[in-house]
Amino acid sequence: MTDTTREHLRLAIPNKGRISEPIIELLEKGGLHINSSSSRTLIAPTCDPGVEVLFARPIDIPEYVANGAADLGITGRDMVQERRTSVTEILDMKMGSATLVLAVPEDSGIKTPEDLAGKCIATEFPNMTEDYFRKRGIEVTLFPVGGACEATPYLGVADAIVDLTSSGTTLKTNHLKVIEEILRSTTVLIGNNAAMQTRKEKIDEITLALESVISARGKCYLMMNVNRDSLAEVKETLPGLGGPTVMDVASDGSLVAVHAVVDEERVYQLITRLRNAGARDILVMPIDRLIR
Repeated sequence: MTDTTREHLRLAIPNKGRISEPIIELLEKGGLHINSSSSRTLIAPTCDPGVEVLFARPIDIPEYVANGAADLGITGRDMVQERRTSVTEILDMKMGSATLVLAVPEDSGIKTPEDLAGKCIATEFPNMTEDYFRKRGIEVTLFPVGGACEATPYLGVADAIVDLTSSGTTLKTNHLKVIEEILRSTTVLIGNNAAMQTRKEKIDEITLALESVISARGKCYLMMNVNRDSLAEVKETLPGLGGPTVMDVASDGSLVAVHAVVDEERVYQLITRLRNAGARDILVMPIDRLIR
């Protein structure tokens, strides 16, 4: 369901956590400025009079989107699956990467999920954990926790854990080893199924804005002047996005202007190679949005 009587399209985003600020920054770069002067605001207007933002707990966002309290939401894929909600995944935001894993104490002798039959599993994700073991036909006892899941085997209250990990450092610190990956999760843009039809134009507009910022990550814009005699060598050196753009320089017929979008990580060495190939007046500029 969705609230078709509501005037504004409502976008739910995390009110706290490690992805909260990056999401707000991404919205800002996409041109959707949030007009809020208070961190306690529940619903805030944006620079678009047709869009408002709802600040909510990441775990609650899938349910808000599914029942129509929000038309769109940004949260982790793990949260969507844990809530078992029926929503449409629109866009992978390619941020907040983490993996839901099954881990056991290093000295436990447990090597496979089947070795955990009849044992206790601690987790902050009881629904996904239940689904995982049920599909494998393994009977276990679940021990839901609200945090510090990795400490439960040491405390003797669980034989294994199912938890999110980004780098694996916390698991190693607590002498835990991964025996299976359950889900690779990133931050995603999700939509209410009904709103995907009734508010399609505005949803497409927001999706394009976010997608353009994501596409621009790790890219920069190069501009340079090149003698026509050196153009072939410069073009061979320059791995642009779809090839460089070449334009005449009005004030000097012997020069052309060359523009290209390149990977930021390649610029350090690329500048020297371009200079040696005959490029000059090289300008490197950041890119906020890239629409393909």
